[in-house]
Amino acid sequence: MAEQTIYLIGAGFTGWDGFPAKALEIIKNAEIMFGHNRHLAIFPDFTGEKRQLGDLSELIDFLKKTDKRVVILASGDPAFFGISRFLLRNLPKDRIEIFPNVTSMQYAFARIKEPWDDGIFVSVHGRGMHQAIDKIIAAEKACVLTDKVNTPAAIAAELIERGAEGYEAWLCEDLGMPTEKFTKTTVRGLLDISASELNILILIRTYEPNLTHYPLIGIEDDEFQTTKKLITKQEVRAVTLAKLQLQDDLVMWDIGAGSCSVSIEASNLMPNGRVFAVEKNQQCLGFIAENLKKFCARNIKLIEAYAPDGLDDLPDPDRVFIGGAGGKLDEIIDIISLRLKPEGVVVINAVTLDTLTRAVEFLEDHGFTVEATCINVAKTRTLTEYKMFEAQNPVYVITAKKGGE
Repeated sequence: MAEQTIYLIGAGFTGWDGFPAKALEIIKNAEIMFGHNRHLAIFPDFTGEKRQLGDLSELIDFLKKTDKRVVILASGDPAFFGISRFLLRNLPKDRIEIFPNVTSMQYAFARIKEPWDDGIFVSVHGRGMHQAIDKIIAAEKACVLTDKVNTPAAIAAELIERGAEGYEAWLCEDLGMPTEKFTKTTVRGLLDISASELNILILIRTYEPNLTHYPLIGIEDDEFQTTKKLITKQEVRAVTLAKLQLQDDLVMWDIGAGSCSVSIEASNLMPNGRVFAVEKNQQCLGFIAENLKKFCARNIKLIEAYAPDGLDDLPDPDRVFIGGAGGKLDEIIDIISLRLKPEGVVVINAVTLDTLTRAVEFLEDHGFTVEATCINVAKTRTLTEYKMFEAQNPVYVITAKKGGE
């Protein structure tokens, strides 16, 4: 049996006018047309057999067996968050010919008069939301395909929960239909809108981190709202971040976050990652709120708890920084040893020999490979016409890796 070519043709927003002449000729000669009702309705005079596009596994079984000329209608560009991915995974590529059309995302950006070459495009349609949110908060402009569960309001609630609500929001509903509607609002404004099931959400950031003044790493201590005793100082912070061996999409716990200085610079270094800053000290909470706002921290979530409380509901970490343990270091390490992902790294900053000794002992007892580095920093200060060095207290940076030699 000769295998017929399967034609996957994208429908635009203008009915017949949206199809190229070659695609229309193929449709005219097809024996079977698959599509959703709104696509099938574009061709009321089609003389072949029309079939609803339903269970995709059944569609694949049919396409593997049929020798009929088949056309499948889809929306926009079928290769862009469309059905082509499924077909190409399950059928020989040389059996499939694709005719793209204008995507709903292209159309939406054109209607709101906004360039789209600098945006990111994510879909939560039939998918989980968290990975999409991670991508959104790392971007300046995002276009989101939603569904019945992951609605614009649900996405807005998650962005607010993550402290990332500085967006202009465009809700684009029923594109190409008589009920087409465009609503400009804020992230919080989305909470009060019951959107059509056929919608696209466009988010455009309304403020940016001032990276000209605030570097990714090496922010001056005085830029942070804090007390002197509750900040990891600049030079030690740089070594701490190096020992954490950060990568872009990791999950990090910052236990005893203090001013959140380590979390903020870690966030800069892994914009697609997630940082959970665990702190309960009331004085620190006020400082953290100011710092997160000042540095436009996008992917840091504050957990108001004294560790080990508050850790159970967090995703398993790839990296853990402990700046303060509140006398519960052994309990915290117990939990970390169970939850840390393979190849994970723990970094603990200690200022006393007692903490250094206990931390190394606890970590080794739990099977970690441990290295300790002593950081001695002395900085110049002016004394009359001379400059002299003033020493800071030494800090012990303890690095522990799960397993290994």
